[in-house]
Amino acid sequence: MKKVSGVFFSSIAIMIVLVTFGITMPNALEQVTGNMQAFITAKFGWYYLLVVGFFVVVCFYLLFSPVGRIKLGKQDEQPEFSRPTWIAMIFSAGVGIGLIFYGTAEPISHYAISSPTGVTGTDQAVKDAMRYTFFHWGIHAWAIYGIVGLAVAYFTFRKGELMLISKTLRPLLGDRVDGLLGKTIDVVAVVSTVIGVATTLGFGTAQINSGLSYLFGIPSNFGVQVVIVVVLTVLFSLSALTGLKKGIKILSNTNMGLTALLFICVLIFGPTMFTLNLFTDSLGSYVQTFVNMSLRMAPMNEEGRAWINGWTIFYWSWWIAWSPFVGIFIARVSRGRTIREFVVYVLLVPSLIGFIWFSTFGSAAIVAERTGAAVISALPLEASLFGLLEQYPFGLALSILTILIIITFFVTSADSGTFVLGMMTSNGSLSPSNTVKMIWGVFLSATALVLLYSGGLQALQNTMIIVAFPFSMIIALMTFSLIKALNVEAKELGIGQLKKKETKKEAREVLR
Repeated sequence: MKKVSGVFFSSIAIMIVLVTFGITMPNALEQVTGNMQAFITAKFGWYYLLVVGFFVVVCFYLLFSPVGRIKLGKQDEQPEFSRPTWIAMIFSAGVGIGLIFYGTAEPISHYAISSPTGVTGTDQAVKDAMRYTFFHWGIHAWAIYGIVGLAVAYFTFRKGELMLISKTLRPLLGDRVDGLLGKTIDVVAVVSTVIGVATTLGFGTAQINSGLSYLFGIPSNFGVQVVIVVVLTVLFSLSALTGLKKGIKILSNTNMGLTALLFICVLIFGPTMFTLNLFTDSLGSYVQTFVNMSLRMAPMNEEGRAWINGWTIFYWSWWIAWSPFVGIFIARVSRGRTIREFVVYVLLVPSLIGFIWFSTFGSAAIVAERTGAAVISALPLEASLFGLLEQYPFGLALSILTILIIITFFVTSADSGTFVLGMMTSNGSLSPSNTVKMIWGVFLSATALVLLYSGGLQALQNTMIIVAFPFSMIIALMTFSLIKALNVEAKELGIGQLKKKETKKEAREVLR
């Protein structure tokens, strides 16, 4: 505990207050978070769309800019992890349980329950369902992670700063990042991370409980969820003790292997040709309407605006709240990569993988619904995937595999979360102590249970939107700070004068 900072104790104090409030007055917590969430979405929905759109624009600028050749580290430094392992770690940390939770649930919801355009059950509803699912899980989400990760990696490995959110703001705030202002920024980042990761763990817990209930008749209630969280806390605590290069690395590769197996089974047993055709059509529609969806607020359509608040604003809040954790984790495993390589493999590759995943599971659920094979939309969100798998050969085995995948994602997310929280509260140490990681592991689990206890999934969503609001402003400042620092270095190195053929050669090297 010698390396912990004042940020550790301040963050712990805030979380103790929140957890105590949730345990002693769960109804009050649900009401307070509900009121705050309603205010933010009603008054600042436009802000969320604009600021996230800004992050996307900056990422594409960095992708094509000459500064893309700058390395996150010394120019002759080699990456710490192989590219497949690197991608697996990025993907597992970045989407995790959400991919399993919403893979079937979101497309079927947009198609049969609440369409973004207000028309459900039609051919157009199918197209809109996939297009907006791509939108929510695609480039915008990864741009948020990418900006945070890139800023942290650049200032840590290139400029020698501590791996802290506050240190990325030195070009704007100067030495004030070393004082009270910097510590306040780091506390906001830590609290945002705890809530963000705890929300995802809450989703995972609810889905594991729902799967066990659907398959084996085990009750779906808070008592069972407590048992699930306790068991999984022990598992990820054991993993956390093994460190980054063992536990998280092995789990990330295991996640990808098991997830690939489930994906292949659903693709083969499901409507394969329809899936491939829908994926291609949806990808084109996504690209064609990219700007329109990015700025859609439906100011004269109350129903449309409510849909945007419940889906798009929620998602942008989720990604923002998760971004300190995912961004710092991605930064930690990206040393030795160039900026251009970083953007390609953090922004574009995971988005494409997600598109393929949602096309496969979403189309399968929609076809089952349209043909009358199953009424997936009538199931709770957390049970929709199990309802789909029941229609396939070896359905029970696939459902058990799904539960196993959720468990590994849960453990990976919690393990990565404790690692990042340990770094953030140990003065940016790249190897935080096991004691600090264990403490944060307990708080992650406790927070997830408190949010489930006080209002279930709705309380999780409300809290997510609230904590994301202040941190979105910090990300915006990080973006300006990164651009300022890169412009200065570009002039120093003279890389703004690169010839086009050199830039193309660099791009080929990155994509090789």
